Amino acid sequence: MPTHEEIEKIVRRYLSAAAMGTGEEIADLYSPEATVEDPVGTPAHVERDQIVEFYQSVRGGEREIELLTLRIATNTPAFHFRVTTKIDDTTVVVEPIGVMTFDDGARIVSMKAIWSPSDLQTQG
Repeated sequence: MPTHEEIEKIVRRYLSAAAMGTGEEIADLYSPEATVEDPVGTPAHVERDQIVEFYQSVRGGEREIELLTLRIATNTPAFHFRVTTKIDDTTVVVEPIGVMTFDDGARIVSMKAIWSPSDLQTQG
């Protein structure tokens, strides 16, 4: 099982890659059979190809991601984070809660992002 420190490091790498990386870079953090449900309640993206496609589809604009809170129990981190995206003169802010599980190789097996469209704050 990965250590607390390993999980924290990967969560931070995930958030950094989600802000500035490619779909491929983000998918590299996942196990081959991983799932992503973002937001919870939408169809899951299953396995690498779908995960790469999902993260590529949400690219665009200038994005900053800030980790607000992180809690880790065994192989499961839960983290509250802020995503600020600027596209032209519009800024969109959302603060999801992410929940992941990790395998023994310190790869993400599942990721669920808890948020809804009503959580989006638009300025500009």
